[in-house]
Amino acid sequence: MSTVTNQIDISEVLKMLGLKEVNERSSTGSTSFSNGKVLESYSPVDGKLIGKVKASTAEDYEKVMQTAQAAYKDWKLVPAPKRGDIVRQIGQELRNKKEYLGKLVSYEMGKSLQEGLGEVQEMIDICDFAVGLSRQLYGLTMHSERPMHRMYEQWHPIGIVGIISAFNFPVAVWSWNTMIAWVCGDVCIWKPSSKTPLCGVACQNIISEVFKLNNIPEGVSNLVIGNECGDLINNDPRIPLVSFTGSTRIGRHVSKTVAERFGNTILELGGNNAIIVSEHADINMVLVGAVFGAVGTAGQRCTSTRRLIIHESVYDKTLDVLQKAYAQLKIGNPLDATNHVGPLIDKGAVKDYLDAIEKAKQEGGKIIVEGGVLEGSGYESGCYVKPCIIEGKNSFEIIQAETFAPILYVMKYSTIEEAIDMQNNVPQGLSSSIFTTNMREMELFLSHAGSDCGIANVNIGTSGAEIGGAFGGEKETGGGRESGSDAWKAYMRRQTNTINYGTDLPLAQGIKFDF
Repeated sequence: MSTVTNQIDISEVLKMLGLKEVNERSSTGSTSFSNGKVLESYSPVDGKLIGKVKASTAEDYEKVMQTAQAAYKDWKLVPAPKRGDIVRQIGQELRNKKEYLGKLVSYEMGKSLQEGLGEVQEMIDICDFAVGLSRQLYGLTMHSERPMHRMYEQWHPIGIVGIISAFNFPVAVWSWNTMIAWVCGDVCIWKPSSKTPLCGVACQNIISEVFKLNNIPEGVSNLVIGNECGDLINNDPRIPLVSFTGSTRIGRHVSKTVAERFGNTILELGGNNAIIVSEHADINMVLVGAVFGAVGTAGQRCTSTRRLIIHESVYDKTLDVLQKAYAQLKIGNPLDATNHVGPLIDKGAVKDYLDAIEKAKQEGGKIIVEGGVLEGSGYESGCYVKPCIIEGKNSFEIIQAETFAPILYVMKYSTIEEAIDMQNNVPQGLSSSIFTTNMREMELFLSHAGSDCGIANVNIGTSGAEIGGAFGGEKETGGGRESGSDAWKAYMRRQTNTINYGTDLPLAQGIKFDF
C-alpha cells in the first residue's frame, strides 16, 4: 500500500477513506466477512495493485437483502424532510472527504484529477438537490365528477432500489440514484463496477459514518461486489426498480430480465453523440467543446463526442484547428494536472480502440490524426493511447457503434436538415449539440424536427451535464432518466385516492346500481 503517484501517496488516501485494511474488508461493507473470491483492483495509471476486495457470494447477497427489507420498514416511516437532513449530512461528509475520494476515483478509474474531484462535487450537488426535494414530493388534487368527493394523488416509496453502475463514473451515477431514492423513502443495494470496487467500498464507509451518528438502521445503504451479483439483483422480485448503467448489449439483458418479473428499470446505456458545426459557428468555441468532448476521460463517457458533423464551407478550417489542438495534447498520468488525457480503463479497452481504428480503415476511413498505443516511461500500464481523428461516412458500421475510446469521426454536410438527419441516424440517442450563431438553426435543432436525443445543447459540447436536469436518452440509450427535474418519480409509486365525505354513494360515469 505504499504506491506513490506523481501527485499523491495512495496509502494516505486509502487510510483517510477507511481502506487501510482493504485486503481484509468484506465487500458488503458490514462487520461480517465474505467467503467470496478475491477481486484485485489495479490502477490503469501505473498498472500497480491498489488493493483487494472479496466478492459477495449468493449467501452474502441474501443476508444483505434480508437486512435491507427490515431497514425499509423503519426508513419509509421517517418523515421525508428528516431523511433529507441525513442526506444533507452525507453531503457535508463528502465535502470533508472530497480531496481523498476524488484522488481515489482518479487513480482507480484513470480520469484526470480535476475530473475525479468534479465527480465528487457532482455527488455533493445531488445531495443538495435531494435535500430540497425532500420537502417537494408533491402530488396533485383533482376535481371529482361526483358531488362531495375529493380526489387526489400521492406518492409512496417503492421499497428496495437496485443500482448497477459502470466504471467510468464509479461514484457519481450511484449518488444520482441513491440520494434521490433515500429522500423518497427507499433503501438501496448497490453493485459497483468490478473494475472500480474500492470506490464503492470508500463510499459505503463514508455513508456508514453518517448513519452511525444518526442511529440509522443497517440496511438502508447496502453494497455487494462482483459480477455475479448483477443477475441476483435483476432476477430478485423483492427489488421493484433496477437502475443500470452500462453497455446497450448488457442493458438488453437487464431490461428483459427485470421486465419478465414485472419490475421497472432505469437504463442509461450507450451514446453515439454528435456535434454539428454550422457555417455560422464560433470556431474557438467549437474547439473547446469538441476536444474536451472527444478526449476528456479518454473518450470513456457515455456523453463523449464521437462524431463531428461539419458544414462543407468550414470543414477544412475546422480540421486544421483540430489537428493543431490534438498536436498539443499531453497524455500521461492523470494525477498530473499538466496532462490532458489519461489511460483507458484496461487492456481490453485498448484492444477495442485498436480494433475500431482498423475497422474504420477497412470501411474506407481516412486517418486525419494518427492513433496508437503509447509505450515507454510513464506508460507501463499499457493503457495509454493517442486520441485520433478519422474522416468517414455516417453509414460506416463502426461509426454506427459506440467505442469507449478517444476516437473522433468527422464528416461533411451541406444543409442543416441534412446535418440533423445525420445526427439522428444512429441507434443511440443520448447527447447532441450544435454550434451556431444562427437563431433559425438553433431553434430547428431543438424543435420536433431536430435532435432526437434526450439531451440537446446549443454552443456547448455533448459532454458534461448539470444535476438539475433529468439525465438520460432515447432509442438504444434506454429511455431512462436520473438526477434532476422530476426523475424522482421513478423511485416512488403513484397512488390515486378518492374520499367521499357525503352521505350518498354515487357511482362514477353516472352508473345506477339500485337495490
